[in-house]
Amino acid sequence: MVVHKEFVDRAHRIVWCTVATVGSDQRPRSRILHPIWELDEAGTALTGWIVTKATPIKVRHLAHSPYVSCSYWEPGHDVAVADCQAEWVTDTATRQRIWELYRDAPAPLGYDFWTVFPDGPAAESPSLLRLTPYRLRLTDVETLSGRKPVASWP
Repeated sequence: MVVHKEFVDRAHRIVWCTVATVGSDQRPRSRILHPIWELDEAGTALTGWIVTKATPIKVRHLAHSPYVSCSYWEPGHDVAVADCQAEWVTDTATRQRIWELYRDAPAPLGYDFWTVFPDGPAAESPSLLRLTPYRLRLTDVETLSGRKPVASWP
């Protein structure tokens, strides 16, 4: 799908995004994280991955509500938002594959986690989050001015 591909293009160009969760007190919390996205061959199934520390607040928030909103913005007003279901991934094979995906991606998207976490993906920390989008939204200056419609999925 065109929206999926454009989302990945923007996300991988902007790199860092604000990821928001909501706790049991119904208050949001946001943090800046660095997801990497995979689009299947058909261009219809999108999966995001975040290597991050499983901090107590992230764990509590995701236990309360397993949903996150990932918002990318750049000064030219290109915006990409993915609302996703999030789940912790513990199997070492998937963690290894995603670490290698990050390592092999071109900079600034890619980087080598082994330089920061020398114990590798089998270690307890950092953790891995899988993101499964249920809504995508793309805006830019043209949509903000009303000259074209917002691109979204579904």
